[in-house]
Amino acid sequence: MELTVVGNPANRRVELFTRAALAAGLPRPTVLPWRDLLTGAAPPRSGALVRVDSPGEDPEVDRLLRRAAVPARHGELIGLADAYAGLVDGMTRVAAGGATLLNPPEEVAALCDKRRCHALLASAGVPVPEALPPVDGYARLRALMAAAGWGRVFVKPAHGSSAAGVIALAVGPRRVQAVTTIETTPDGLFNSLRLRRYDDEAQVAAVVDRLAPEGLHVERWLPKAGLGDRVVDVRVVVVAGRPTHAVVRAARGPLTNLHLGNARGDLVALRAAAGPAAWSAAMETCERVAARFPGCLHVGVDLMFLAGWRRHAVAEVNAFGDLLPGVLSDGRDTYAEQVHALLTGRWDRWRASVGASGREVVACGA
Repeated sequence: MELTVVGNPANRRVELFTRAALAAGLPRPTVLPWRDLLTGAAPPRSGALVRVDSPGEDPEVDRLLRRAAVPARHGELIGLADAYAGLVDGMTRVAAGGATLLNPPEEVAALCDKRRCHALLASAGVPVPEALPPVDGYARLRALMAAAGWGRVFVKPAHGSSAAGVIALAVGPRRVQAVTTIETTPDGLFNSLRLRRYDDEAQVAAVVDRLAPEGLHVERWLPKAGLGDRVVDVRVVVVAGRPTHAVVRAARGPLTNLHLGNARGDLVALRAAAGPAAWSAAMETCERVAARFPGCLHVGVDLMFLAGWRRHAVAEVNAFGDLLPGVLSDGRDTYAEQVHALLTGRWDRWRASVGASGREVVACGA
C-alpha cells in the first residue's frame, strides 16, 4: 500500500498519521507539502492512496491559499472565502494526478462550507439547528431573527474553523450581548483564544458587517444539556462509517472548543446521563452523517444533546476533525483506526454499501 500525505510537514497531524502507518508495518508515507503543491509541484501519481490533511497553522500556506501578496497578521480574520477557494483548487490539483483520495475534493468542498453542509444534512433528514436565509449584514440579521422569533443565534463564518470568528448572539428587549473569539482593532478583526463579551450594539453590528462579505451562516442557538456546572457537547470521529472515538467538550460558556481553555468532560458520565437509547440514537445519526460523505475515510461530527437529554442535533461536520490526542478505541488512536480500516478492507466494504446514495446526496447539496 503506497500512502501519500498532503500536509504541512511540521504539523503533528502529519506526524501522528505517519506514526500510525509505520506501526502497522507500512512503508513511511510520502509527504507532499502544501507549500510545494500550491507552488507547482506535481500531484501524487495514479496508484497512490492520498490523505489530504488540514492546510492550517502555516502562515505561508494560508497566504498561498488566499493568493495574497503578504501573510496575514497573527490571528487575523481575513480572506476566509479566498482561503476556501484556494483549498478547493488545491484539492482539485491533488486529484488531477489520478491517485485515490481518502477525502475527495467535492466532499471536502461541501464539508468546509457551513451553508452547503447544513443544507445537505437537513435535506437528508439529519437533525440540525434551524438556519436563517442568507445574511449580508447586521440589519438583515436582526430583521430575520425578528421574523423567525429567535432571540439567540450563532453567527458563523461560512468557511471558518476552530470557532474562529463565531459569535454567540443574544438579543433581548433592552440589551444585546455577543460572546465571541473576535478581538476588534481599528484596522482588522483578530481571532483570540480568550472569549470576549460585547454589549454595545453598534460594536456588535460593526463586527457582523465586517465579517459578512466573507459569507455567514446563522443557526438558531439551541440549549445544550449540561453536566454539573458546564454545558457539554461531543466530538465524534467516524471512521469508515463507524463512530469510533469521542471526546466530551465541557464549557461554562456557549463555545466549547477545547483550545479555548475548556475541559475534556467525562464520557462515561455523559453516556449515563443520556441513557443507552439516546446515546445509540445519536451514534446512528453520526453514521448517517458519514454516509453523506462516502468518499471520506473519516469525518468529525460535533454532536450536542439538548437540555433534557431526549433530543440531539449535529452542530457541525469537520473534514479534518480527527485530531484527538490520547483518545483510544480498541487500543488505537484515530489515525491508527484509519490505517486499520484501510488494511482490513473495512473502508472499501463501507464505501461499496453507501457510495451510490451518498454521492447522490452530496450532488444535491452542491
